[in-house]
Amino acid sequence: MNPQTIIDTFMDFYRERGHLLLPESSLIRPSDDPVLFTSSGMHPLTPYLEGRPHPLGDRLVNVQRCLRTTDLDEVGDPTHLTVFQMLGSWSLGDYDGPQSLRWGYHLLRDGFGVNRDRLYATVFGGDEQVGPDDGSLAVWQELGVPVELTGPENWWSNGPTGPCGPDSEIFVWTGDTPPSGTPTTDDRWMEVWNHVQMRYHRHDDGRLTPLVQPNVDTGMGLERMEMVLRGGRSVFEGEGFRPWVRTVTDLWRPDEQSLRRVCDHLRSSVVVVADGVRPSNTRHGYVLRRLVRRVLTTLWRDDPTRTLSDLPTEPITHTLDWFRLGVDVGELRALLRDEERRFRELLRRGRQVVARQLSGGPLTEDDYRYLHDTHGLPRDLVEGLAAEAR
Repeated sequence: MNPQTIIDTFMDFYRERGHLLLPESSLIRPSDDPVLFTSSGMHPLTPYLEGRPHPLGDRLVNVQRCLRTTDLDEVGDPTHLTVFQMLGSWSLGDYDGPQSLRWGYHLLRDGFGVNRDRLYATVFGGDEQVGPDDGSLAVWQELGVPVELTGPENWWSNGPTGPCGPDSEIFVWTGDTPPSGTPTTDDRWMEVWNHVQMRYHRHDDGRLTPLVQPNVDTGMGLERMEMVLRGGRSVFEGEGFRPWVRTVTDLWRPDEQSLRRVCDHLRSSVVVVADGVRPSNTRHGYVLRRLVRRVLTTLWRDDPTRTLSDLPTEPITHTLDWFRLGVDVGELRALLRDEERRFRELLRRGRQVVARQLSGGPLTEDDYRYLHDTHGLPRDLVEGLAAEAR
């Protein structure tokens, strides 16, 4: 199955069950949202999860571009991405979690052709505030899918406060051998789909109170699902990354981990710029700036003459089409080149400033604050320059 077939299969399945298509939202969250970027399909639905009636009804489905800064340091392995697409379905006070799991099982088995023997599920085992998720456990036992009880791994939150609840994660075996172990003991079990029972609201003091209505929120990562269905070993083998992998390999020939990081961060930067973000030293703009600078730091480690000016338009236009975004490619490339120029100049000045500061001994917290506030040098950059100077 190619990605569009996966999307169509998912959408058709839920539309046949009364779900209406929810328009895709921007990556950029409103200014009063504690989260900078849309990191899951449910973010734009928060008011409706808390009880406000949705104009499209109580059964929804969509595909949503997402960004997770929490996974930034994980990028470089075969499965973690900064920007990705999430297939989602929602019940806003309608059907319950067990029904969602039954439908999920049948979609995986009959829609995507995943054999039951390749499935494993995890379920929330309870904590000091909430008991075990017996309903989900009973469904998986009824369907004959092996299940593992866990703790915080199967509790989903919208952030430090807000809607939350127990979830059940569905894993598919990706190994070359018959399935073995469990999702917490063997990383060949790949998580592809999460079904969250959004029942509670978490307050600032940690208390949980029931939501006005119990909801179900599911999220399936498109790139991971494509990898599983193709029998691949990396999300970077998928259609969404092929132009980037080919381009970066031909231009710079990095090692495998660097190849993945550069491809991910460049693709993510294109999406973030197309969503209206411009580089800055704060908030959304700082995330974009950090992505571009991580690319350049990786490329310049082996050859400081490498430049983003060499990037062709093909992977950029492919990404814009892939994420259903429109922006002037020439302006986007000019922005990347300008950010590269600024970073080169910052490194030139930064090396001198950090060297002077190091002459007084190891850097202290006061030094880091001074270098940031006076010279605009963020801590991660200072740490890299200090390591370079040793």
